[in-house]
Amino acid sequence: MQSRWNDTEAQSFIEAAEAKGQPAALGLRVYTSRLIGQEPDLVLHGGGNTSVKIMDAEGGPLIHVKGSGWDLGDIEAPGLPAMRLEPLLKTRDIPHMSDEDMVALLRANLLDQRAPTPSIEALLHAYMPHNFVDHTHATASLALADQSDMEPVMHEIYGDRVAFVPYVMPGYSLSHACNDALKQNPDVEGLWLAQHGLFTFADTARGSYELMIEFVTMAEDYLAANGAQVQPPQTNDRDAPEALTEALREALAAEGSLGEAPCLDFRSTPSIRTYLARENLEDLAQRGTATPDHVIRIKPFSMILDAEDGSKEIARALSDFAARYKAYFQRNAPHASEEKIMLDPLPRSVLVRGVGLYGVGANEKSAKIAGDLMEQTTRIVNAAEDYRRFTPLAEADLFDMEYWSLEQAKLRK
Repeated sequence: MQSRWNDTEAQSFIEAAEAKGQPAALGLRVYTSRLIGQEPDLVLHGGGNTSVKIMDAEGGPLIHVKGSGWDLGDIEAPGLPAMRLEPLLKTRDIPHMSDEDMVALLRANLLDQRAPTPSIEALLHAYMPHNFVDHTHATASLALADQSDMEPVMHEIYGDRVAFVPYVMPGYSLSHACNDALKQNPDVEGLWLAQHGLFTFADTARGSYELMIEFVTMAEDYLAANGAQVQPPQTNDRDAPEALTEALREALAAEGSLGEAPCLDFRSTPSIRTYLARENLEDLAQRGTATPDHVIRIKPFSMILDAEDGSKEIARALSDFAARYKAYFQRNAPHASEEKIMLDPLPRSVLVRGVGLYGVGANEKSAKIAGDLMEQTTRIVNAAEDYRRFTPLAEADLFDMEYWSLEQAKLRK
């Protein structure tokens, strides 16, 4: 990781914000959010979130938090909606709140009711006393976060500069868990979230951003020193196999859930082929996603094909995948706090032994997102397996994320 902070660029964002009547801090928040979002080894496709705390014209505290539907890589000020901070801080004394009530609270405190809904981690950002807070799902940090018993290793890497937070589902509970961790370790500069990602915070935009760069670099260096170097993003160097691609597209179209013309995003890189060549590929493909929000895009496991497979083999693989997905749903749905509606049982990622992988989607955008996330997953898993063992979220936790109550509410409507 290298810091891409540039004083001239930062000043241009300040001036652009002030020309629109916005505070300089919001301009800097947009700037460093973009620096984070444009680095694929920090976040991908809407992942991660950022915030800044400022005072309004009357001296009241506000917090701007990344809003739903915005990507950090090209975010503008409207993608960081402002909320009144004090009502959010009062929830630190409320031990439990439903997702629906939390979102209603966030929206009730928006200055502009037309603004997008703030991130489900908005309260976490609010509880941090620092002006700037950054959250990423960095490739190197996930290769270590997706391990068991990593708290001692985290302290070996960071000393007392970062506090460890065991996995808690994003949302209200995670906000309180991080608040508790910070109360116990008030001088830390970051939070390490098991199976999830990394937070940094500071009173300046540059300080928080460069802490993120420093801490991710330290994770990269630690992995490399332990024989598990994280390979950088690589260029696709092979074409999709035509016969297999067409047969797979036809088979997916016949299932119907992705429409009449499902899209496939093929890619093959040295890192992808290293992953596909692993002897335990069947096991790795079923273990889960590298960070919680990925499950919404790529489901909890992949489908595997051989390069020479034809229509019959693909149909059988799709049937087997659907059966496995339905069994996953039936194992976990009875333990949910509310009745769940099963999503379509079609894969969003297809691995082809020795060749490459496909991202699958109803349109080109969703297929590309799935492909990008799976490509990053292969690099995370390669490093995690070379270090020790890739140990992502447990199945029940993945299910809770994939079948999040707010997303289920949209289906019911």
